[in-house]
Amino acid sequence: MAQIAQMAQSKGTVVLAYSGGLDTSCILVWLREQGYEVIAYLADVGQEEDFEAARKKATSLGAKKVFIEDLRKEFVEEFIWPWVQSSAVYEDRYLLGTSLARPCIARGQVKVAKQEKAQFVSHGATGKGNDQVRFELTCYALYPEVKIISPWRQPEFYNRFLGRKDLVAYAKDHGIPVPVTPKDPWSMDANIMHISYESGILENPWNHAPDGMQTMTIDPMKSTNTPDKLEIEFKHGVPIKVTNLGDKTTCNSPLELFQYVNKIGSKHGVGRIDIVENRFIGMKSRGVYETPGGTILYHAHLDIETFTMDKEVRKIKRDLAVRFSEQLYNGFWNSPECAFVRHCINKSQESVEGKVQMSVFKGQVYILGRESPTSLYNEALVSMNVQGDYDPIDAGGFIKICSLRLKEYHRLQSSKST
Repeated sequence: MAQIAQMAQSKGTVVLAYSGGLDTSCILVWLREQGYEVIAYLADVGQEEDFEAARKKATSLGAKKVFIEDLRKEFVEEFIWPWVQSSAVYEDRYLLGTSLARPCIARGQVKVAKQEKAQFVSHGATGKGNDQVRFELTCYALYPEVKIISPWRQPEFYNRFLGRKDLVAYAKDHGIPVPVTPKDPWSMDANIMHISYESGILENPWNHAPDGMQTMTIDPMKSTNTPDKLEIEFKHGVPIKVTNLGDKTTCNSPLELFQYVNKIGSKHGVGRIDIVENRFIGMKSRGVYETPGGTILYHAHLDIETFTMDKEVRKIKRDLAVRFSEQLYNGFWNSPECAFVRHCINKSQESVEGKVQMSVFKGQVYILGRESPTSLYNEALVSMNVQGDYDPIDAGGFIKICSLRLKEYHRLQSSKST
């Protein structure tokens, strides 16, 4: 066990969002040094992690208790599915994988804090990023009286640990196991929806992401030369079934379905992006992301929604999706405005049902066809070979009415130039 000076009196109990990595292991020991009893909380949201090894490590470092919760099912059903319904994309490119996971994890952390009557919660998010906001807004919303310890915002912590070298030295002094392999020159965060990479060599936006950095998807240039054709069925805007039209694999349960589209997307290198985005706290940051299954479902849902939703309703819903993306990115999942937007988006999905067939190949998703019992597509009406319930002569009057304001605008412009 890490050697910690004995405190005369405990300052209270803190539930630490713990990953088992160097940073949160050092934070666990540091919190004990400050006089707190520490409960380690590990949330399984689909990241590749040896949770039992992390449990043993936290216990050896002096954690009073260790909670490990499998949140994958609720993460998919209660967070990813509303995102699929919304088609929300932050700043036109980011599919919000990390943003979705944080309120899910923090909700679980708060549940444990209340259960254990802990007065404090803590996390390892930096003082420059979005995650500190996302974690803490969720904690304050669900546990208003809680006190939050954010070490990377406390001078006594960040002045002591100026970099990884200081953390490693501290770990060696306190019996904290240090990774044998060198750390990658970037940081990463993973869950079932995506992996994000940032910091280190990626902080220079001109530097190319190194070959082999991305681990969730295969390089599209090296991926299989045979496409996978999928059929995805939706009900109320949510995927309820996926079928591989080639080998007939079928998945119905939400978690199994999402894991399968992830597998197909990974196999074909789908969902890779490299962007510069605007953090909520005011600075720009560069991030590299992999979102294979999310990208497949985004395109499938977008297609069936356009097929089944009224044009004017969809304009409003599209505006709501932009609002939702910003609320989610900025950490306001538990705000009244975000709850209202989610309710409106859910209402808009009542008729979004049907099947979409698509081809997944070499980093791309190609829509092949769609069908729906609630489609607003009228083949007879739109056909160039059938007159249908439409008189072309009416289009002339429609165009003339639409042209009135254009005529008036250009009449005024002409008068200004004479």
